[in-house]
Amino acid sequence: MIRFLKNNTLALLLLLAGCTNKTAILPLPFINQPDFTPEWISPSDSNYSTIHQIPNFSFTNQDNQSVTEKTVDGKIYVANFIFTRCGSICPKMTANMGILQKKFKEDKDVIFLSHSVTPEMDSVAALRRYANQKDIISGKWHLLTGNKDEIYRLAKQQYFAGDTLGYYQTGNEFLHTENFILVDKHRRIRGVYNGTLPIEMDRLIDDIGTLKLEDD
Repeated sequence: MIRFLKNNTLALLLLLAGCTNKTAILPLPFINQPDFTPEWISPSDSNYSTIHQIPNFSFTNQDNQSVTEKTVDGKIYVANFIFTRCGSICPKMTANMGILQKKFKEDKDVIFLSHSVTPEMDSVAALRRYANQKDIISGKWHLLTGNKDEIYRLAKQQYFAGDTLGYYQTGNEFLHTENFILVDKHRRIRGVYNGTLPIEMDRLIDDIGTLKLEDD
């Protein structure tokens, strides 16, 4: 009887220890403001239906294919803003986006969008050359060109790209930002990361994993 009680007590202690050590997965916040203030909003909150959402868009990728909001429908994606002739932060960002591409190469639910901020120079042919140079996989990672005003409007007004004042700029100022923006399956911003830092890719990979656990 004593041995039975000891064995059961030990089992209970092990069970409690397991429960205590189990790490709860916290949901990612939503980004609704240009200053990137995180907000934790649950489906039961009255303002859940008003969470900021990336609107419809239409650009052209390196394969001369149209990329719209339908392309990202039901997918998690990471967006950034670069230009192929950039010699400062863009090569670092492209290398780090390559880390993400390699990690999620076989995951059809995750894609990447890199918008050119100099679309007048980054033609489809230029983007195709850049894609070949950087081993960018067609259909997984889209390099986008199109109307400059539309790209800048989307970047500053919707992705809050650039510094915290970007939202309030007139639209003519040159856009040069290191931000990677994580967007969920409903086109809502869930995180912002420094795209020049490889260590930030670890955090981004973890956060993509957290998003994949969310109910649709």
